[in-house]
Amino acid sequence: MAGKDSALAGILCARACEDVLAVMMPCGSKQNYGRDMEDARVLAAQYGIKTMTVDLTKIRDDLVEALKAGIAASQAPKTELAPMAIANMAPRLRMNALYSIAQSRGALVAGTGNRSEGYMGYFTKWGDGAFDFNPIADLTVGEIYEFLGWLGAPSSIIEKAPSAGLFEGQTDEKEMGVTYAAIDEFLLEGTGRPEDLAVIRRYHERSRHKRQPAASYPGKEE
Repeated sequence: MAGKDSALAGILCARACEDVLAVMMPCGSKQNYGRDMEDARVLAAQYGIKTMTVDLTKIRDDLVEALKAGIAASQAPKTELAPMAIANMAPRLRMNALYSIAQSRGALVAGTGNRSEGYMGYFTKWGDGAFDFNPIADLTVGEIYEFLGWLGAPSSIIEKAPSAGLFEGQTDEKEMGVTYAAIDEFLLEGTGRPEDLAVIRRYHERSRHKRQPAASYPGKEE
């Protein structure tokens, strides 16, 4: 609950039911251990949300080493483990942990992706793109901030730059090359600067596979 989306999803869940658990899962990035965890603790205390901490750093590091060893010993054409493949391990490991905890508790996993990110495909397939329900899926980033302000969320969460915290210095807007304000303008008004629209359309087209069901052979209907 350190970022805008997880914060709002957590608050809404806490308002809807009593048994809500927020799982803090640092995974390598220094930001995960510092400001992110502190922001999550402050928000959890303010809204009466129970918390659990599961450190995934060693698991991620062990997986990276295992993959590198497998690649080195393989007879397949040699390739380097892509930096973004390593970065995307964090959200996938987190979702693995969340579903293990949820199944053990007889609970559901809440999604934390907003409308703006969904259109851009700015989420990790089978990582933060996996969930049982998503209370903020229809909200743009601007609307997320409006709700957070109205609900009295901590200013430290509202004011910091949106970031998935996958690696040091990462911010959403810097990585995408377009602002959320520009994305929201396009989604709500259908307008924008040509250079922004080009980025938005490129992201949307190349991430189409993330929003569609997995391809399968079309068999007979039941």
